[in-house]
Amino acid sequence: MDMAEPRLIYLPKILDDRGNLTFVEEKKHLPFIINRVYWIYDVPGGEFRGSHAFRKNEEMIAALSGSFDVVLHDGKREYRFSLNRSYDAVYVPGMVWRRMENFSTNSLAIVLSSTHFDPDDYIRDYDLFLKEAAR
Repeated sequence: MDMAEPRLIYLPKILDDRGNLTFVEEKKHLPFIINRVYWIYDVPGGEFRGSHAFRKNEEMIAALSGSFDVVLHDGKREYRFSLNRSYDAVYVPGMVWRRMENFSTNSLAIVLSSTHFDPDDYIRDYDLFLKEAAR
């Protein structure tokens, strides 16, 4: 299994007096083809999202508005990224446990995924994830 590491992705930022623009391109800024896009919003104070891993799916997570933390674990090491700029994103390879927390009021997270939704790709039990990640 490919053991790519989670990492921060710096997306292009085009400055303009009328407002700035940022974009993302497949196979240029991302190491995968986008098959699904979803967003997370209206997260109540103190709540978190995620707490699962994907066996195959890779993702890019960005804060389009507000801020939140992305906490990742690959079975050996924890990574923590604080996202609060719309031109910064986190690459999350497959077989990495993910949790999003500390959402600010009115935050908006966008997630680009490499696969279509597949409930069988999810690992929702942390102990099972650790066993599979150790293989």
